[in-house]
Amino acid sequence: MSDHMDSPPDPKHTLTELEVVGEQLADWRMLIDRLHASFDTGDFRTAVELVDAVTLVAEEMNHHPDLDLAYGRLDVRLISHDVGGVTSRDVALARAISELARAAGATSHPERTSVLELGLDSADEAQIRPFWAALLDYDTVQAWGEFQLRDATGRRASIWFQPTGAHDVPRQRWHLDLRIPPEVVQGRIAAAIEAGGELVDDTAAPAFWVLADPQGNRACLTTWEGREAHDG
Repeated sequence: MSDHMDSPPDPKHTLTELEVVGEQLADWRMLIDRLHASFDTGDFRTAVELVDAVTLVAEEMNHHPDLDLAYGRLDVRLISHDVGGVTSRDVALARAISELARAAGATSHPERTSVLELGLDSADEAQIRPFWAALLDYDTVQAWGEFQLRDATGRRASIWFQPTGAHDVPRQRWHLDLRIPPEVVQGRIAAAIEAGGELVDDTAAPAFWVLADPQGNRACLTTWEGREAHDG
């Protein structure tokens, strides 16, 4: 028997995706910098009642989620804003929200959570980054060894800058990155190909897959897996 009790988790420690997986939060997926969950409530009244219940728990814990309410649906995002990532505080609140959702008879759909990123090719991202930050009123953050622009609410697409050589001939400079749970990637790729698309490159999988539409415009499906080998 241990001579001392385990120390409580550090509320300031930001968790990695792998650490979050270890918490076994069945209803939640960590996408980029926060936890995401999506619940079907069946009708609007039940969704509102669930929001009310979440509000009471959040006040008790002094830790507050971001909520998107629609008819019969509640989407939830959790982040510890003071450290810019997911902490034990978010894990605790996620567990509490899941219990409330089950009590309300809500159905969890983690497979439909996603985060959209926009990648902009640039030979000099430092020159253009301030413009986009000002135009969109985004925060500048550093992640994976690069600067990114993010919406503080997590509702709008974030922006990152892909290094490229200088070029005079116009070409596609924006592309979409869609961060989704790892377990839904293959189904999404199959659906895109069935819709006329093409799998262009999977050498960086499972960090990302490059796909193209029938006219050659490219987009990436990304997951948290493999990020250690493909930072940025």
